[in-house]
Amino acid sequence: MPLQLRSLVREDALLELSLADVPPPRVAAPDEVLVRVEAAPMNPSDLGLLFGGADMRQAKGSGTADRPVVTAPVPDAAMAAGAARVGRSMPVGNEGAGTVVAAGASPAAQALLGRKVAALGGAMFAEYCVVPAQQCLALPDGASAAEGASCFVNPMTALGMVETVRAAGHQALVHSVGASNLGQMLLRICQKDGIGLVNIVRKPEQAELLRGLGARHVVDSSQPDFTARLTDAIAATGARMAFDATGGGRMAGRLLAAMEAALLRRPGQAYDRYGSQVHKQVYIYGYLERGPIELPPGLGMAWNVGGWLLFPFLKQLAPERLAQLKQRVADELTTTFASRYAREITLAQALTPEAIGEYARMSTGRKTLLRLAAR
Repeated sequence: MPLQLRSLVREDALLELSLADVPPPRVAAPDEVLVRVEAAPMNPSDLGLLFGGADMRQAKGSGTADRPVVTAPVPDAAMAAGAARVGRSMPVGNEGAGTVVAAGASPAAQALLGRKVAALGGAMFAEYCVVPAQQCLALPDGASAAEGASCFVNPMTALGMVETVRAAGHQALVHSVGASNLGQMLLRICQKDGIGLVNIVRKPEQAELLRGLGARHVVDSSQPDFTARLTDAIAATGARMAFDATGGGRMAGRLLAAMEAALLRRPGQAYDRYGSQVHKQVYIYGYLERGPIELPPGLGMAWNVGGWLLFPFLKQLAPERLAQLKQRVADELTTTFASRYAREITLAQALTPEAIGEYARMSTGRKTLLRLAAR
């Protein structure tokens, strides 16, 4: 039977990761397709569900080489936050790519039969997955599953950020993880589309990487002059909207403070004890840091911090606009939206403490690709 990676938070406060034999999935609706999965990226958004808040530093392996099992303790706070999933074995994997081997009767599904596709499936860490046809993207002829595996989460997030900026009437944005796979895609989109972009990185070598790609505004948060350089870059681009993947900690507050400082330095800016009257927006779209969001005083009174997620954004898009964005990803698959991976592992290899120690760090430039081969 096909294998599927499962994540279970047990009632004894242990996370259990395992490979389960599952019944072969079947196409049950006219608009569904059955994908034989060949590759799937391990994104930060996958790891939140995979690990369930467990302390993976204490992960222990057992089982066999073909059927490994990993357990790790789940802290009390994580047990409380994830109470609804306790005792429920859950599939993992937002996206991947493979070949459509069965299809429902709808024209959209039939058009994909036999095609290699990228898919947004929600259970892609498996040998087979059933997905609605509209959540698939037919890959260009000759494209590999590895090239198409990351077609949705990072590309559509980057495109969604630009769509959100434009919908608000802006022409620039700030991004807090500029050197990531997503950050590099966003840079290429902004270069093509004439959008101003301030890229934040954490290391000098990441800054050099982005400058080598043609980035104009790169600021390193590890440097003592970070605040001054961030303010200068925001003043130069006019950015009033930022997307922050770090989530907790000081970054959102530093972004708002730099926007406010840039506004207050404008020529002719009159003093107002409530600060500037220009709205500033920070969207949190990830939680690489788990602590609370810290906001300093001096931000003015015209600002907002809110959440931004890909799936709600996709649902509110007009179907024709969604089709246009998907087509752009297909057309620019190996250029604008190219992804790079530091390592490739199998499903079984993914369930070892050694491999988990690598991909759980979510380090920039160290993304992992799962390679699957259906038996």
